[in-house]
Amino acid sequence: MFITETTEVICIVYNVIYVSNISNSVPKWRHTTVVLNDVPLVHYTASVRVVSLLEGNETDISPKYKLFKEQGLRPERQLPSALIIGVKKGGTRALLEFIRIHPDVRAARNEVHFFDKNYHKGFQWYRDHMPPTLEGQLTIEKTPSYFITKEAPRRVQMMNPSMKLLVVVRDPVTRAISDYTQAISKKPDMKPFESLVCINGTVGSIVDTSWGPIKLGLYHNGERLILDPAIELKRVQDFLGLKKVVTEKHFYFNTTKGFPCLFKSEGQGAPHCLGKTKGRNHPYVDPLVLQRLRNFYRPFNVRFYQMTGINFGWP
Repeated sequence: MFITETTEVICIVYNVIYVSNISNSVPKWRHTTVVLNDVPLVHYTASVRVVSLLEGNETDISPKYKLFKEQGLRPERQLPSALIIGVKKGGTRALLEFIRIHPDVRAARNEVHFFDKNYHKGFQWYRDHMPPTLEGQLTIEKTPSYFITKEAPRRVQMMNPSMKLLVVVRDPVTRAISDYTQAISKKPDMKPFESLVCINGTVGSIVDTSWGPIKLGLYHNGERLILDPAIELKRVQDFLGLKKVVTEKHFYFNTTKGFPCLFKSEGQGAPHCLGKTKGRNHPYVDPLVLQRLRNFYRPFNVRFYQMTGINFGWP
């Protein structure tokens, strides 16, 4: 995970929180203490100057961009000043789709994987994969695997010590099942969830912490984003220093998929939901295994609550 002298981190829980001491891999930093829900937290300061230039988040070929170009205001690609870094199957795509409708936000459409797989290609390569922006617009990139990449913290710090980081976390049991659901959709012959979650595949035996979907839920080493996206987006916009543009008027709840959709997405005038790979139905899981997992995660969740100063209320 990422912390530097001026780095700010926010967590979105599917919840928004400021995260204190997440990594010991970087030097000590100066900080000021703030209070959230009567719990002292560390708030890392950075500044992003944002000037609203557009009424809507337009595509590069939109009439407004052509007008700006005619006026000599040419969009240019910039390195991101904010990253959505994880976690997998936590709601990172939803957060990206929601925040990118803000007129002062431009985001890379695909996961670039610069800080984990493509770092050797250099900053210019990374810049080339960012969308063109006008002065004052904020560039964001999302790659959830940065959260678990050992080299990523130092690499981000070297590029921009003031980088703002957004982390999406989710009830680790639900996240593990969602992870498995995605995997089995690509590999139908996978063993049942119950066989993979326990050592030797025995229900009720020791939880296999070496299995990726289980290991990733140990957040100390996003339900609210789904239930009330407008509130979470308000906190994200505050965190990023953006004018509050994305509100409840932008969302409606899709009962079929089970989470919110947008009345209008970036560059589109029609209602938009996340793709068919989002909101899959989870398989039935033996209640004994679910309880075993909840008992396993409970002490780790408590430690995470203490680190963040927020009790997420996971069972």
